[in-house]
Amino acid sequence: MPTQNFNPQSVLVTGGAGFIGSNFVRTLIERRPDTRVTVLDKLTYAGNLENLADLEGQYSFLRADITDAEAVRAALQSRDIDAVVHFAAESHVDRSILGPMVFTHTNVLGTHVMLEESRAAGVERFIHISTDEVYGSLGPEGAFTERSPIDPTSPYAASKAASDLVVQSYIKTFDFPAIITRCSNNYGPYQFPEKLIPLMLINAMNDKPLPVYGDGMNVRDWIHTRDHSLAVLRVLEAGAPGAVYNVGSSNEWPNIEIVKLILRVLGKPESLITFVKDRPAHDRRYAIDSSKIKRELGWEAETDFDAGIAETIAWYREHEDWWRRVMSGEYMEYYDKQYANR
Repeated sequence: MPTQNFNPQSVLVTGGAGFIGSNFVRTLIERRPDTRVTVLDKLTYAGNLENLADLEGQYSFLRADITDAEAVRAALQSRDIDAVVHFAAESHVDRSILGPMVFTHTNVLGTHVMLEESRAAGVERFIHISTDEVYGSLGPEGAFTERSPIDPTSPYAASKAASDLVVQSYIKTFDFPAIITRCSNNYGPYQFPEKLIPLMLINAMNDKPLPVYGDGMNVRDWIHTRDHSLAVLRVLEAGAPGAVYNVGSSNEWPNIEIVKLILRVLGKPESLITFVKDRPAHDRRYAIDSSKIKRELGWEAETDFDAGIAETIAWYREHEDWWRRVMSGEYMEYYDKQYANR
């Protein structure tokens, strides 16, 4: 059962300049304006302070690497942090296949550093943001519950599963007040254009081929990042320390149908679709059972998918300057250094 409400006074958000992290920061500031918010972000290729431009002056920022124990320690102590929401991670499956060691370093070691320094600093709540990908692939029926076995198939998923296990070890060994959330695929504004929805949107708007893996029938459960942010806020304030909460919206779509929907909304022909060789170990289907978080914490996804995807498409059409900048050499320099010749 959920604990008595926890009211953090000073929250450190790692990866708060990324897609999901920045949307959470926005939600936290809007819903809890009296909470002091500090963003810690390395500003890699997918981290961009433009994502927080409308919140200038409402949060503090520290540029640091989560694997740097001294920097993390200084951040926790200088800002008197009582809660950490840990989004920072390398997160793209394709990149993890090209350069897996970066994922292990950041996601596993970085999480371990965050845990150890947070424990030493007396942090009262640590929310570890994980993913449904740690569960592996589902057959045509059923959904992942919090009791589903962990069975990762990509280096990215394996690094997140490993970090989950480190978190659970701190819960059990040190009685550390951590909570794990595992969410389904997010969509919404500020998503870096390597992921399915923004990539297809941008290619379609530019009349470029839309590359679709395999037969396009891989199924994902899509949730608007605003709903995910509200779930994380609810877990932060009312979740039970030591618990795992699955977060999803029961909104399953085959990838090819998402692509066709985007083309219909944009008025583009399906001839732009180009089927390409499937990536290795491509999980066939994900589905999340969110009954635990609904039952215990009263959270439920609110965004209608038709409205949410229309809003997302409109956002990318209206923010061409943003996605052109993040796709420029300035933001891709990190990718070139990390993944070249791997």
